[in-house]
Amino acid sequence: MKRNPVVPFILIMVFGIALMFLLSFKGLGDMKEVAKGEGKSSQKTETAATNPEDIYKSTCIGCHGDQYQGGVGPSLKGVGKKLSKDEIKGIIKNGRNNMPAQTAVTADQLDKMAEWVSKIQ
Repeated sequence: MKRNPVVPFILIMVFGIALMFLLSFKGLGDMKEVAKGEGKSSQKTETAATNPEDIYKSTCIGCHGDQYQGGVGPSLKGVGKKLSKDEIKGIIKNGRNNMPAQTAVTADQLDKMAEWVSKIQ
């Protein structure tokens, strides 16, 4: 008896197509549940970070590093010795070189953020 070597490949193909259709219909059913879940999450309000360190973790850590050591952006260690608080506020507010202006920092938080950055050692 000689077996046809194509039969296993055809069986795998049929199984794969059937599985694809099954998962597609499952996804369509789940789509309704996900859409209902999005309505619940949109009712939640995000609270903006008010602590300077929380603001740093959410917006600045990517460029200035988790230990303030720098990376894409310069190191923040000892910045208070080089720049005044007003200069630091200006950099945070308007940006400098490759650093964009930080719109996540409100005017109320700007003084706290500048003072916090000036104290990083």
